[in-house]
Amino acid sequence: MSSAPAKRTPLYPVHVASGAKMVHFAGWEMPVQYRGVLEEHRAVRTRVGLFDVSHMGELEVVGRRALDFVQYVTCNDASRLVPGRAQYSGLMTPRGTFVDDLLVHMVSPERFLLVVNAANKDKDYAYLCAQAPAFDQVEVYDRSAEYAQLAIQGPLAEAVLQKLTSVTLSEIKYYRFVEGDVAAVRGIIARTGYTGEDGFEVYLPAAKAAEVWQALMQAGAEHGIQPCGLGARDTLRFEACMPLYGQDIDDTTTPFEAGLDWIVKLEKGPFLGREALIQQRNAGIKRKLVGFAMLGKGIPRHGYPLLHGSEEVGVVTSGTMSPTLGKALGLGYLPVALATPGTEVWVDIRGQRVPAQVVEIPFYRRKK
Repeated sequence: MSSAPAKRTPLYPVHVASGAKMVHFAGWEMPVQYRGVLEEHRAVRTRVGLFDVSHMGELEVVGRRALDFVQYVTCNDASRLVPGRAQYSGLMTPRGTFVDDLLVHMVSPERFLLVVNAANKDKDYAYLCAQAPAFDQVEVYDRSAEYAQLAIQGPLAEAVLQKLTSVTLSEIKYYRFVEGDVAAVRGIIARTGYTGEDGFEVYLPAAKAAEVWQALMQAGAEHGIQPCGLGARDTLRFEACMPLYGQDIDDTTTPFEAGLDWIVKLEKGPFLGREALIQQRNAGIKRKLVGFAMLGKGIPRHGYPLLHGSEEVGVVTSGTMSPTLGKALGLGYLPVALATPGTEVWVDIRGQRVPAQVVEIPFYRRKK
């Protein structure tokens, strides 16, 4: 356990003044909720919500062989990117497991912005720095302290953000980004997200965070914008089955086991973990991340055992009462033989066996 004081984002005073409930998360003091998780969750699903995600890490890779370096340390194919495009990927160990999951943005062929999880930022930076000497003229920089990151998410996100920028947001397609102004502050506008809804991440100078936050809240007032905390961020990503590092994926998990086959591009050539992943693909995976719905009363939580008959066969990675669907749902790893929708299993909830059934995922998919 670290005795270091929790870090605070540039928006900490705004959160406190707004009456947010603050919690410690990944070394940061962050808002978990304002009016309540359910209200914030529903605001994002039906209108628009605003998140402070300035605790996330921003690492920059620059140099003549920046593309070669990113190709080597990640499993997706960064050569498919062009300036202004981003991709979801995995930062890989030689074992084919996750150091972290991340977003890779190509600013130019010689400059990439990697957005990583807050809890892993220092580890990721050290890992990347350790790989960089093998690539001539490649440097890795930790830019996290320079950036604030705001996420505006929901079906009305574009309408709200458009009031504050000269960029034509309708021209930014999914997983694209541009440099532009928001409330007269220069930054990066990316059409990505972690909620299952349409929306944008805005990267801007840390010193301007409060100014832009207030401008977005004012612009969104007529649309019922709601400031949102980590609680709603978790329930939203869970319904959309977007994995959470440290729960659904970690350094013991491969992308194939996590159902993330689509981010693994074995044909691109050498990268960390490629040989291990080829071996696993050829041999077949033994376990798989699945979704399940509770058939009895009880909410599955991270770490609860999954049973088949009297045998413990897996573990819950994430679970909650879905605000959108109104039922208790979970994610967890099961042997491949039990991973078919319709299979019945049991969840051990504090010593009580509660029936559940494997279902198709994602649980929630927004209408286009």
